[in-house]
Amino acid sequence: MTTILNYLWRIWLIIIAFVLTIALGIPVYILSFNKKNYKYAYKLIRLWCFGMFFGMGLRYELINLTDKKIDKNRQYVVISNHTSIMDIMLPCILFPNHQLCYVGKKELVKIPIFGTIYKRICVMVDRSSARSRADVYRRCAEKMEEGNSIVIFPEGGVPDDTSIMLDEFKDGAFTLSSKHHSPIAVFTFIGLKEMFPFDHSKGYPGKVKVYFNDILEPADSPKNLKLSAFETIKKTLIEHR
Repeated sequence: MTTILNYLWRIWLIIIAFVLTIALGIPVYILSFNKKNYKYAYKLIRLWCFGMFFGMGLRYELINLTDKKIDKNRQYVVISNHTSIMDIMLPCILFPNHQLCYVGKKELVKIPIFGTIYKRICVMVDRSSARSRADVYRRCAEKMEEGNSIVIFPEGGVPDDTSIMLDEFKDGAFTLSSKHHSPIAVFTFIGLKEMFPFDHSKGYPGKVKVYFNDILEPADSPKNLKLSAFETIKKTLIEHR
């Protein structure tokens, strides 16, 4: 796509996001006040993710690298590499039988309309605050008690240096898994870094490769879990990029 078309494509993203956020976000916000109604709110959240992802001309192919299956009766900590804002949509699309709660940056609250809804349905973390980072475990535990699985991008964000294949993992997802005895569902997303980068002058519609790597059972050592997950995703990126 030429630069002009890329910018037009990004403008289309803003239009889709505005329409979907107004149409679906308001009922999500209202429903989120009552925990019993969150299952209905989550259906609308999934619809928002479908609209955003497919509305931008993106598709995905799910490739299983393990014979393990997602159990609809278990709660998971869901992790993947993080290269694009569109990474955020995929877990909701991939998990039709699980309510997901994301751990996300507090800065996103500043986005008009979206931010108001975001703070109702996500666990926010101020990465500059040690107290906020420590409190994530308690708030995630509360969300899991309400029946949610947790989505965490363990890199903690998208590296500014686009040459970095996979940034160092933070401890959060693995500590949470160990503390609350929840398995980790490991995925690798390949293609979105090129298809929908943060550089608005680049990108193109296309098919994303989603690799379902493994389900890691909780262990006493978060450090070992973190190393295993990191090596698994890195190996997939090297072999299938």
